[in-house]
Amino acid sequence: MSCRAVLLVVLCCIHAVSLLGQSFRVHLPADARPLQSGGERATSPGPLDGRLLLLLSNNFSAEPRTQINDSLRSQNVFGLTLDGAAPGSVVVVDDKATGYPHAHLSEVTPGTYNVQVVLNLYETFHMADGRTIKLAPDRGEGQKWNRAPGNLYSKPFKITIGANGKPTQDVDVALTEVMPAIAPIADSEFVRRIRIQSQPLSKFWGRPVFVSATVLVPAGFDQHPNARFPLMLFEDHFNDGFAEFRTTPPDPNLKPDYSDRFHLEGYNRIQQQEGYNFYKTWTAKDFPRFLVVKIQTANAFYDDSYAVDSANLGPYGEAIETELIPAVEKKFQGIGQGWARFVYGGSTGGWEAMAAQVFYPDHYNGAFIACPDPVDFHAYTNIDIYHDKNAYFTPGANIQMEQPAMRDYLGHMIITQRGVNQFEAALGDHGRSGEQYDIWQAVFSPVGADGYPAAIFDKQTGVIDPAVAKYWQDHYDLTAKLQREWPQLQPKLEGKLHVYVGSDDTYMLNNAVYLLQDFLDTAKPAAHAEVAYGPRAEHCWNGDPKLSNAYSRLHYSTMYLPKIMQRIQQTAPKGADLKSWRY
Repeated sequence: MSCRAVLLVVLCCIHAVSLLGQSFRVHLPADARPLQSGGERATSPGPLDGRLLLLLSNNFSAEPRTQINDSLRSQNVFGLTLDGAAPGSVVVVDDKATGYPHAHLSEVTPGTYNVQVVLNLYETFHMADGRTIKLAPDRGEGQKWNRAPGNLYSKPFKITIGANGKPTQDVDVALTEVMPAIAPIADSEFVRRIRIQSQPLSKFWGRPVFVSATVLVPAGFDQHPNARFPLMLFEDHFNDGFAEFRTTPPDPNLKPDYSDRFHLEGYNRIQQQEGYNFYKTWTAKDFPRFLVVKIQTANAFYDDSYAVDSANLGPYGEAIETELIPAVEKKFQGIGQGWARFVYGGSTGGWEAMAAQVFYPDHYNGAFIACPDPVDFHAYTNIDIYHDKNAYFTPGANIQMEQPAMRDYLGHMIITQRGVNQFEAALGDHGRSGEQYDIWQAVFSPVGADGYPAAIFDKQTGVIDPAVAKYWQDHYDLTAKLQREWPQLQPKLEGKLHVYVGSDDTYMLNNAVYLLQDFLDTAKPAAHAEVAYGPRAEHCWNGDPKLSNAYSRLHYSTMYLPKIMQRIQQTAPKGADLKSWRY
């Protein structure tokens, strides 16, 4: 039976079923096809694995699936896991589902809502170490459940919720729609791409795994086949190009939008103008020629790998450093030596920039580390995982105080630690939300007894596991690594670390930088590192003292260039190529 036929049957019998309590009936298509190895849908129907997400929204401006996030504007999501659900069967979503921002369906405020259901499909991975786990593979979209190719969803329609979260009429929802494949993007004069299969990652995951990169090549690249270029690794989240690079003037007919983040009218116009300015700078006669590389390592846990080897994600550090970067340099005429490579990025990219420089100190000649994710787990945002007992609460004599997870630059709390983890728990159990705390856990933790990442703290109670915290300290606490290995690392890192963060970072990431600076300022031998703070600056201040984040975030590929050029002049070995790329 087709999806459309199922929908007709459902509509005909919608009043035939009486709901018990707060529940919704979700009809799985009779011809539904599961994901097979490689993230492709099977050719014939079969049992379905995945996270079923019931969405309720009282904002009718867009589909509910686009309105779920960790902000105050988030609409309602209620999730449960399907494990081998039969095609054509009915799944009941009731008060047992894990929800956010309401923990349970019975807590939903009475009113009119759009209802929509999404099934984020899982693939079964047969790991090299013998584990069998089920995860949502990335399918080219950057680990986004609301647009991942092959995921099933329903068209939204209005319902009325009464007291105790109970619909005023029976609600049946049919998954009639399939999210489409993502069309490949063609290369252009300046933006090129490369994709390779990683041998160590493929072995680890038990099926082919690919890593890729998007490369911004310099002006005149095709006309200078004998030139060899320095490489700037721009660590970032998943991306499909260089949105900050534009070869044409701004669109005069572009309708201006409003940026809630930066409180700016017409920010889309600003972005286009800055992108065009970048193009003019990039192609100017005397501008240094180099490669800017953005790597793509979206995986089954997140839109990015954090660029290190990990017990749960596998050897992404090895894949990047020994396979992908050399392949980029071979194809795009890189110099291919550590003195001619630099790394920079912000937030996740900031942590990765520091990790790449610290874990592979000879591979890069400098790291520009902006607003990095926690570089010292004594300040895991505002949690001290080594001494705190609970991630959600600060204990008092007679009260427990909720811990904040996000704030604005004035200190107003946006969401609590408990709240953001409740959000993730609704999207997936076993660390499968595809969100921030779950990827930190997946990267930094050992494998747990259930085959999934060992929990640093209990998602329900917030209780911290000290054994997992110790593992984090021994493997991924970057400040702790510097402290342990400074005699060996100092000669390789001297003058290479540049760290920037706002003193009012949204995620309190400045707290960890304070601790890192305490070490760098007193390290013997001296680190000769740079650490700077942006007064009243929120996430993600990247070291520009003159411009706001709204503008400086668009300048990553040029703002550190004076320091990079100076470093090259000071450290390039005798006989190094300093001319072929200065045409």
